[in-house]
Amino acid sequence: MKRIVLFIATNLAVVLLLSIVASVLGVDRILTQNGLNLENLLWFSAIMGFGGAFISLLISKQVALWTTGAHVITSPEGAHERWLVDTVHRLADKANIGRPAVAIYEGEPNAFATGAFKNSALVAVSTGLLESMSREEVEAVLGHEVTHISNGDMVTLTLIQGVLNTFVFFLSRVVGFIVDRAVFRTERGVGPGFYVTVLVSQLVFGILASLIVAYFSRRREFRADAGSARLLGTPQPMIGALMRLGGTQPGALPQSLATAGVAGSPGWGALFASHPPIEQRIAALQGRS
Repeated sequence: MKRIVLFIATNLAVVLLLSIVASVLGVDRILTQNGLNLENLLWFSAIMGFGGAFISLLISKQVALWTTGAHVITSPEGAHERWLVDTVHRLADKANIGRPAVAIYEGEPNAFATGAFKNSALVAVSTGLLESMSREEVEAVLGHEVTHISNGDMVTLTLIQGVLNTFVFFLSRVVGFIVDRAVFRTERGVGPGFYVTVLVSQLVFGILASLIVAYFSRRREFRADAGSARLLGTPQPMIGALMRLGGTQPGALPQSLATAGVAGSPGWGALFASHPPIEQRIAALQGRS
């Protein structure tokens, strides 16, 4: 979950920063001084939109390390760290990708993988996860994260985010131009109303775009779960790990895990969730048994 939340948050921040810089440099004024040039605006939006998404991707590893305080294991200390690094490397070899850097951070049970390139990614696990799960379950979680890397999920989401950013830039300026003309009666160029409306519209459209990114993220979680099952040769360890994350002990599947803290949120919260409800993920894995 952390990799998607960090990516979306970083992307929103980068896009807003690029938008402010463009406004300060007068790009918006040039695009609208003789009326709204939609073709030039679309090209500008594409450059800014994909630029923001790829900047977010390129700095994703550094942002993840900084925000989580994760410590990269360069020289494993003790059998536990050696096992963790060896397991990630073995799974990466099996998935035919470069061996990722491995990190540990303090926190509740969780793990993430990030990075711009398959052969130089990062896999990080929390101390809470290492302490609460068996080695077999930890290995399943690591297989899940390695599958995210081998599937190129961060790049795919970056491309989706780039397309959405393009429309966010484009539509926010169209709305800003219309409001500036119709409400603030600006006859030439753009006035303060344009910049205020663009800023508000960009925030609103950016949040809506995050809904779409979260949807695709949820779909790819099922693939990562299935990838873990393939790498380990059985879905049972991943099912056990998900049950622990859902607050239950491995055993018979309960009627519902919906009340578990990480099992998804009802209503609008579920639309923003980067992961599907745990009971759905378990059911999908049980179908592979």
